[in-house]
Amino acid sequence: MKAEQTINAEVAMETELKKVKKAGHSLVEDVTGLFVGCCFVALGVFFLRQSGLLTGGTAGAALLLTHLCSLSFGTLFVLLNLPFFWLAWTRMGKDFTIKTFVCIVAVGAMTDALGMVLHFDYINVIYASVMGALLLGSGLLILFRHKSSLGGFNIFALYMQDRFNIRAGNIQMLLDSAIVVASFFIISPWMLALSVLGAVITNIVLTFYHKPGRYTA
Repeated sequence: MKAEQTINAEVAMETELKKVKKAGHSLVEDVTGLFVGCCFVALGVFFLRQSGLLTGGTAGAALLLTHLCSLSFGTLFVLLNLPFFWLAWTRMGKDFTIKTFVCIVAVGAMTDALGMVLHFDYINVIYASVMGALLLGSGLLILFRHKSSLGGFNIFALYMQDRFNIRAGNIQMLLDSAIVVASFFIISPWMLALSVLGAVITNIVLTFYHKPGRYTA
């Protein structure tokens, strides 16, 4: 009798877990999660921009271009991501693409607007590199968790992970490092080294904590 009850309890638990997996996130959970993730990323980019540091991906490319033209980070960030939306739409699905587009615009607008509410008289560049990288990594994890990204290399990395089961963090690390190294003639070797450090930290966070099948929803 006890064995029967145990089996029934296990079956009931498995059924509930399956329901959770199918349920996913509610609209409120998605909106809240995406907003928090965008806030983290925008603050991380702001730390880097205020310190003259760079990062990888399209965010890094946008930061790099702000040294060469008068367009804002937000404008450049949106423009650089436009070519990747076809891959997102055809390979990752409509919902993912819409969420990603909204997050890209939100991060661009938030980063440009942060200067109106936040100003640093002094920030240590090593601290900015580490803290900015941790904020970026944490924000991206939240966005990935809610089936979104920040476009560009994120889309490509997530596609490769879903298609070939290669960790998104590993792909992102290679691409990000390439972007940072391309900035060699724009910033000093010391700032370049700190930018590379930040890119590595961001992608270590992604590699360690964003793994296929880890989450139930």
